[in-house]
Amino acid sequence: MRAVGSFFRRHRRTPRRAAGVRPPERGIVQRLIRRLARSAALLFALSSLSFLFLELAQGDYLDATRLAAETSAPSREALRSRYGLDQSLPVRYGRWVGSVARGEWGFSFAYGVPVGPLLWERGRNSLLLTGTATLLAWLVAVPFGVGWALLGRGWADELWGLATALLLSIPEVLLALVFLLLAAQTGAFPIGGMRSMDAATAAKRSGLSDLAWHMFLPVTALALSRVGGLVRHVRESVAAVLLLPPVRLMHASGIPTYRILIRDVLPLAANPLVTLLGLSLAGLLSGSLIVEVVMGWPGLGPLLLEAILARDVYVVIGATMSSAILLLLGGAVADLLLRAADPRIVPA
Repeated sequence: MRAVGSFFRRHRRTPRRAAGVRPPERGIVQRLIRRLARSAALLFALSSLSFLFLELAQGDYLDATRLAAETSAPSREALRSRYGLDQSLPVRYGRWVGSVARGEWGFSFAYGVPVGPLLWERGRNSLLLTGTATLLAWLVAVPFGVGWALLGRGWADELWGLATALLLSIPEVLLALVFLLLAAQTGAFPIGGMRSMDAATAAKRSGLSDLAWHMFLPVTALALSRVGGLVRHVRESVAAVLLLPPVRLMHASGIPTYRILIRDVLPLAANPLVTLLGLSLAGLLSGSLIVEVVMGWPGLGPLLLEAILARDVYVVIGATMSSAILLLLGGAVADLLLRAADPRIVPA
């Protein structure tokens, strides 16, 4: 059993001064500079391409509204000059970069306000929805995935595989439509919004309970669309560790399963799951756009759809850049969690 214990100690944590392992204090500044440089290059390329693609699209905000038919040509040209639509692409891009530095992120033509506060308000609603759904999905996936891995082969394993495959095959838009139909037919849940507009209904519920009542169906739809894949990932990670010879030897030695699971199996299975958690965090802002549109949640989804239809370019670019920034932050969080779980891993 000493050999088994040394195996797990060696694979869980390697001493900092072991041969071939660089101390974590060295190279931290260099890695940070490289990551910041890559992130800045990615954001620059994404913003430049967004401006270019929107420039190549036919028409602009004034063409997409009724103003094109209700105003004369001189008036439209004056409005284009006022909105800066008559300027060249490099000039508009430079002005947009300056507005980003001021926290404005451009100017929304449709709403008549800076894009930054508008994105913050809607993005906060999207983060609340997707964050709750992601947390719920992980809380369900981890125990169910571990339990599935402990079952081994048999009819129960096939049944779990069929259930998760069914969840993976159902699109989230279909789940949203089914829950929307359920709310319309039963009247047990509200349709759209975050707050009750009816005074009588609002009086019966406190602010938090009313918010939870409105969140229940969209959160459930999002969690169900994600939990199947998460359960499969947890199961595969845990099952791979359970097949290791030292683990099987510990089982044969009569050590309780829960002790092996908590002390040895879960730490070894954590690395791929931590990476998956980072990806989940990266997709928080963009993972619920379709459900928000279908179920009327006042998040980034309806705002982005309206901006695309109205050619409100700075709102579209701001939403795209916000998703990219959260993607980069999710990758950074995943690297930090991986480093905390396994000191041998040195982020790039």
